[in-house]
Amino acid sequence: MLNFKEAKLRVDEVINPTHLFYSDYFSGVCNNNVYIKPENLQKTGSFKLRGAYNKLSKLDDKSKEVGIITASAGNHAQGVAYSANKLGIDATICMPEQTPMIKVDGTLKYGAKVDLYGKSFDECKDHAIALAEEKGYTFIPPFDDFDVIEGQGTIGLEIVEELKYVDYVIVPVGGGGLIAGIAKCIKEISPLIKVIGVEPYSARSMQESIKSSKIIKLEGVDTIADGTAVAEVGKHTYDIAKDYVDDWITVTDEEVLMAFINLMEKHKLVAEPSGALSLAALQKLNFYNKNVVSVISGGNIDMSFISQLINRGLYETGRITIVNVEVPNIPGKLQELLANIAYTKANVISINHDSLKETSRFKNINVEITLETNGPEHVKKIWDVLAKKGYIVH
Repeated sequence: MLNFKEAKLRVDEVINPTHLFYSDYFSGVCNNNVYIKPENLQKTGSFKLRGAYNKLSKLDDKSKEVGIITASAGNHAQGVAYSANKLGIDATICMPEQTPMIKVDGTLKYGAKVDLYGKSFDECKDHAIALAEEKGYTFIPPFDDFDVIEGQGTIGLEIVEELKYVDYVIVPVGGGGLIAGIAKCIKEISPLIKVIGVEPYSARSMQESIKSSKIIKLEGVDTIADGTAVAEVGKHTYDIAKDYVDDWITVTDEEVLMAFINLMEKHKLVAEPSGALSLAALQKLNFYNKNVVSVISGGNIDMSFISQLINRGLYETGRITIVNVEVPNIPGKLQELLANIAYTKANVISINHDSLKETSRFKNINVEITLETNGPEHVKKIWDVLAKKGYIVH
């Protein structure tokens, strides 16, 4: 039913080559040979273009003439809009009313019409399906469709063609279209290659479904990896995943955050949090000296969110730290404190001088200082220096 080689010929008309590259850093994290498949460098910023273009290419002439519709506030929207534009098909993309304008604009630039409707994605999706029935549009599912799965699976074909010896492929999982395609494709070529799916712990809908031997809908999902925050996986994706995926890993938001930071710092690449799931999972592997391919599924992320993640990541790694120091409420004592901090070579980012906060002594005041440091050892040195100088540090 799924012909990945024919799908590859179709998607090659539009995709960027995303060649594997070896990562010294991530190989060291897990004591394996880690190769990265950077779909964050794909046109439209994610793997979704593959499935969308494959699906639209296979529509009959009448369907293309009438037009297509989908519901999405993320990567699927841009993949469908771009594909429709290339194939000369009118496209309507339904998005929830609260969709950030950067995502709306990113879809409009590919020539699609955007219909903002509903306060939730479910309302938006129901609206899109109703419009499809009313006007005869073809609804393009984001993941639970064999043509979409077939298109996503072309990544698996590229992996085995480019890397002669592959032991494991690690794949982010949301609705399941990506892992269903990759797993089915790879197992058809080389059944010995193991495929591992990765989900955020609070959005582990596929793993819970596999465990229960039926599709489970989670009551709620809450994760920074919003592209994989799917409460209920698809029927087709579930059926394929349960038969072809070898193992499953869950990761926390904190682990995803550090993978995001390390990818940016070590390889100068930006992934959206969902795209970094396969890197976050590396530290949980229980095997060594194997050839491992980690798929980065996408890189569409707002600049403001990047800033938030970087600052949080720097704080988590001790490269930004906050110290609260009590000093006597006497002129010159703050200057003396800052001179001692300067001695440690820490950089002051901000100072909050709070004379009302409770301190251990009535005549003391609290000074909250945010510092840029070189990491945990540097932070310890700062605390040690201040303690030796007699400061009360919190």
